[in-house]
Amino acid sequence: MNMMETILLVVHLLIAAAICAFVLLQHGKGADMGAAFGSGASGSLFGASGSANFLSRTTAILAAVFFASSLGLTWFGSRHGATTGVMHQGVMEKMAPKSSDIPAGPTAPPPGAPAAGPAKAAEPAKVTPPTAPAVPGTDGSKANEVPK
Repeated sequence: MNMMETILLVVHLLIAAAICAFVLLQHGKGADMGAAFGSGASGSLFGASGSANFLSRTTAILAAVFFASSLGLTWFGSRHGATTGVMHQGVMEKMAPKSSDIPAGPTAPPPGAPAAGPAKAAEPAKVTPPTAPAVPGTDGSKANEVPK
């Protein structure tokens, strides 16, 4: 990261904090009625309508500068990716194993290991048929009888 990119990143973060502060300083449309019932501090600093104009204009200017600094950081990021060669590589491509990490195929046993004999054919698994569930009352018991 070069010096200009670092400075732009710091400016970007400061503008973001300033936008948050200016948005929180503004009062909503419903706050005008609250000012009429005793909250006289709302118009003391800039006058009755001066605060709304100053805060909204400053917020709009900060938003435009924030947008421009976002574009600048994007430009720096794209140039950084072009120099390292990973510009178009996604997260999944970065995590995929390299061809050198994957074994080529079955490997031969080490020279001193005993040779494996002929492979035996696997015997088929014996499958037992499922037994039918016992139906109550068919074996002579009184399972269906209702107790008295």
